[in-house]
Amino acid sequence: MTESAVPTIASRDEWERARAELLIREKAHTRAGDELAAARRRLPMTLMDSVMVVGADGPVPLYKVFEGRRMLMVYHFMWNKGAPHHQQCEGCTHSQVAMNSAIRAYLSERDVHYVVFSSGPLNEIVAYRDFMGWTTPWYSTADSGVALATRNGGDLRCYLRVGDEVFQTYETKWRGIEATLPSLQLLDLTPYGRQETWEDSPAEWPQDQAGSWWRRDGRPVAQWGRTNDPVE
Repeated sequence: MTESAVPTIASRDEWERARAELLIREKAHTRAGDELAAARRRLPMTLMDSVMVVGADGPVPLYKVFEGRRMLMVYHFMWNKGAPHHQQCEGCTHSQVAMNSAIRAYLSERDVHYVVFSSGPLNEIVAYRDFMGWTTPWYSTADSGVALATRNGGDLRCYLRVGDEVFQTYETKWRGIEATLPSLQLLDLTPYGRQETWEDSPAEWPQDQAGSWWRRDGRPVAQWGRTNDPVE
């Protein structure tokens, strides 16, 4: 990036007019999002097979994971079995940083319980959660079979409990999980955006590969807030 790679300078009046024009498009985008959410609420649901996951109290059926709430939101965390903390997924780590107890408290107020599933052994995934200082309930799906299988992780799924029966109502992946990544949405408000090569930005804007900045000096970026130990 050169020193000239900056937005065009305009007068305050010119800036106000340009901002007002963009605001019209932003409001249309918001309304389009509302329409999608309305359609999402009208999706049918599908009954889940009986399945067990392993949590802090041992194997439990899926309906018990709800902890009495009617809805369940599950993030599937990619897992590298047997790998040290610094070799775990930087993208999944990034996605979970914002999912703190305060966020979960607000979800709970709407009868939604948030948990993390991973195909790794319970002792490994809980050790990583504790290393990161997270308090979200984590469960192992290592022996849960195909009912909870994903691409290995990175998926977000929603369920509804009716008595002891569990129905899947929604799932998404890839950029669909960006609701758990507010850092990206905040960067979208800045002049240089996410600074990734896929973005449509002016010439000479700083850019590198998508997600390449989620890892620094061998660790997922958020880990440097938990340790100063170099990566061997």
